[in-house]
Amino acid sequence: MSTAEQKNGAVRETPDRYGAFPRLTPEQLEDLSAHGERRRTAEGEVLYREGEPFREFLVILSGTVEILSDQGGPDERTVAVHGPGRFLGELGLLEGQAAFNTAVVREAGEILAVPVERQRALVGSDPVLGDLILRAYLGRRYLLIGLGAGFRILGSCYSRDTLRLREFAARNRLPHRWVDLERDKEAEALLRRFAIRPDETPVVLWQGERLLRNPSNAELARLIGLPAPAPAPSAENERCDVIVVGAGPAGLAAAVYGASDGLTTVTVDAVATGGQAATSSRIENYLGFPSGISGGELIERAVLQAHKFGARLMVPAEVSALTPQDDEYIVTFTDGSRARAGAVVLASGVRYRRLEVPGIDRLEGISVYYAATVHEAGLCRADPVAVVGGGNSAGQAALFLAQHASGVHLLVRGGDLNADMSRYLVDQVEQHPKIEVLLHTEVRGVAGEEQLESLTVEDNTSKERRELQAAALFVFIGARPRTEWLKGVLALDERGFVLTGADAGAVADTNRWASLGRDPMLLETTLPGVFAAGDVRSGSVKRVASATGEGAMAIRLVHEHRERKGNLVTVGPEGRRPEAGGPVSSR
Repeated sequence: MSTAEQKNGAVRETPDRYGAFPRLTPEQLEDLSAHGERRRTAEGEVLYREGEPFREFLVILSGTVEILSDQGGPDERTVAVHGPGRFLGELGLLEGQAAFNTAVVREAGEILAVPVERQRALVGSDPVLGDLILRAYLGRRYLLIGLGAGFRILGSCYSRDTLRLREFAARNRLPHRWVDLERDKEAEALLRRFAIRPDETPVVLWQGERLLRNPSNAELARLIGLPAPAPAPSAENERCDVIVVGAGPAGLAAAVYGASDGLTTVTVDAVATGGQAATSSRIENYLGFPSGISGGELIERAVLQAHKFGARLMVPAEVSALTPQDDEYIVTFTDGSRARAGAVVLASGVRYRRLEVPGIDRLEGISVYYAATVHEAGLCRADPVAVVGGGNSAGQAALFLAQHASGVHLLVRGGDLNADMSRYLVDQVEQHPKIEVLLHTEVRGVAGEEQLESLTVEDNTSKERRELQAAALFVFIGARPRTEWLKGVLALDERGFVLTGADAGAVADTNRWASLGRDPMLLETTLPGVFAAGDVRSGSVKRVASATGEGAMAIRLVHEHRERKGNLVTVGPEGRRPEAGGPVSSR
C-alpha cells in the first residue's frame, strides 16, 4: 500500500495497482442507493475507527477519505486514500470482525451508507457486486497483513505462548505485527510505556492502549471480533441438529450444505477456519478455477457462504470428548462446556508431522515452519530457504516461497518427484529458476544460535553429507489425524484415521446396529449418526475437492440417518424433501 501524496495542496488518491481498490459503476451505485442513505461528511470526520465493529458499508460519492493504521499512535501511517466511486472497509466487515484501520474524511463531500447486515445479504444475492467486493476485501486483508497493521504481539521468540499467539493470528489471517522481545529495538520502549515486566509477556497491544497479558486464543479472538465461544451453556440448554468438528474444506462444506438444508448447524475448530488448505498459496487443480485460487481466498469464500445460510462457526473451540446419550451425542469442549447434537460430522483433518532432527525443537516457530503463508514468507526476506517434502503441499510451498526468497532448496527423500506430486506442479517446480530439487536427500542437522543459518543434509543412497545455507525450513512430510480424543469412543485404523462404511461395519458392535436394522452407511463410523469426512477419514483421497465432496455427502447421509430414526422433516418450503447436494433453490 502506498502512502498518500500531496498534489496542489490536496491528498492524492491511491492508485489501484492490486485490484484492491476498484471503483463502482454508476449502475451499481444506483442499485446500492435503494438500500442505504446519503449523508454529508465534514473534513476530519472519523467514519469508522480501528478496533470497533463495522456498522455500515460506506461508498464515497464525493470528497476523499484517508485510511490510517495506528491513528494517533507512534506508528501512524497512511494505508490508502479513496475518492468518488470507491467503497471503504475490508474483510472484517463481511465476517463480523473489528476494523483493523481508521477512516478519516480529508475532503468534505457525501457518502452512501448501507447497514452492514443489509450489505452482507446483498453480497450473497448479487454475484457480480458480491464478487467485486469480496475480491477487493481479500486483497485489502492481505495488503494489511503485509503492512504489519492491526494488533502487536510483544513476546520472546523463545516463548511457547508467543509462538501460540503468532500461529493463531497467522492461521486466522489476522493483520498483526510481532515485536520480538529478544531482538527488536522497539520492545524495550513498549515495556516501559505500558509498565510490563518481561515475565508478563507475551502481551497483545491494540489501539495504543488496549493490552492483554498472555491471553488465551479465545480471549484474543474475542478482542478481534472472531466468533469465539463465550463460556458455553450446558448440554440441557444447547441442542443442534448437527455439530461439525473441524472447519477445513470438509467441515465448511458440511456447514454450508447442512445450514442450506435447514438443519441447525454448528461448526467448531480448535485453531482456525480452513485447515491445511488455507495455508496453500495456490490451488490450481480445483474444479471451476482454471487460473487457480489461493487457499485463503477459497476458505474465506466458504466462510461467507456458511454465514449466508445461517451456519454458526466458533473459533477457537476445541472438542475433548464425544459421548452417546439417548440416541444423540454430547460434545464436550476443553473449557468444560457441552452441547447436544442429533448427528456429528467429524472433519478435524490432520496436522503435519514434525521433522525429527536434533536441535530443531528450539527453532520451531522461529525459522522452522509447518505452513507457508504470507506471514512466514514475509519473515524470509531475500534469504535462501529449504522445503522438505515431495507431495503437492511441498511443491506449492516451494513455488510460493520462490517469489520471496533468493532461492529454494526442495529436499525430497525419494528418487522421483512424480511419485507423490501432481504432474502440473512437477513441471512448474522443475522449470523454476529459483528452485533446486535435491532427490534422495534428508535433513540430518540444523545450525544457528538464535535462528536457522544452515542445514546438514545427507544423500540417503551415497551417505554423503554437505551443508546448505538456509534462513528458514518448511516441513511437509505427511500428516497424522487429529483423533486422540476419539480413542476408545469409535474405531480407528492403525494410524489413527477414522474407520467408516464397510470397514466400520466389520468391527462395529453388532447389537447396536441390529436394533437399527442396517449397517453403517458410506461415511458413517461405528457410532450411528456420527460421520467422518475429509482427511481424518481412513482411506480418503487427500485432495481439497474430495474433502468438500465428502462434507456435502455427509450431510446427505445425516438426512438418511434422521429419516430412519423418524425425526426428519421430509417436506421443505417448496413441498419437497431436500435433495442430495442441497435445496433446489441453491443449485
